[in-house]
Amino acid sequence: MNTRYPWYDSVWLSQYVGAKELIQRTRPALLSSFVHALACLKTRPDFQVKEVSRVFDDDVMQKIRERVKDIQADRWKTHEIPEFGRFVVHNDPFLTQLHQSIIDFVSAAVGEPVEASYNFLSIYTRLGVCPVHMDSPQAKWTLDLCIDQSEPWPIQISQVLPWPEDFTLQSENWDESIRGAAHLQFTSYALQPGHSLVFSGSSQWHYRDGLPKDGKDHFCRLIFFHFVPKGMCETIEPRNWPNIFGIPELANIVSVHNPTG
Repeated sequence: MNTRYPWYDSVWLSQYVGAKELIQRTRPALLSSFVHALACLKTRPDFQVKEVSRVFDDDVMQKIRERVKDIQADRWKTHEIPEFGRFVVHNDPFLTQLHQSIIDFVSAAVGEPVEASYNFLSIYTRLGVCPVHMDSPQAKWTLDLCIDQSEPWPIQISQVLPWPEDFTLQSENWDESIRGAAHLQFTSYALQPGHSLVFSGSSQWHYRDGLPKDGKDHFCRLIFFHFVPKGMCETIEPRNWPNIFGIPELANIVSVHNPTG
């Protein structure tokens, strides 16, 4: 989170808007080429969430469950326990192989060629919650796979929207305002184990309410496979912008807003 945009994973948007402002002040003739180079990261407004009943067969799903059990304790990251109530592992080698295997499937589902960006295994505990947010465009496209759960745990996803570059913080309850906005047309999706959703997290608000606080051992185990348009893995990274666009001053934007991953 950052001071300009108060939601999780908003650092990239802050960098993008900051870069546009800097270019407009110092190199205005280059602004259109910068915006054009990143335009493919925006999602077409007619995209619809895809519900996928079976992207992996039973044998692969069993191997995924075995892999989750085999991951060493020291590989689980705990920094998202306070906000999300979850343990995470990024880019596990076995899951990365699966990530590569579904590139063609996701390309067909979203209507454009894609390449793998990053993936992470997310183990939500009984403290699980997913606050309202949009992802960075490193996750323009997400295939959200349910591994196991104590009970269905719905995710709420809005319609596709323009990036909220002009977002203004009206109050500390900004997230409640988004949840309650009828024009955002949130739809609820409840996955079963082995089922998936394909959506555009960088252009769709999404959230999950907290798991029930009734003393039971609730849980949900998910994998998020993220994708970007084919050929964009280098250009999407703000640290590469000074060299790609020949604007050394952009290094100041990147250094001030260092992404946390």
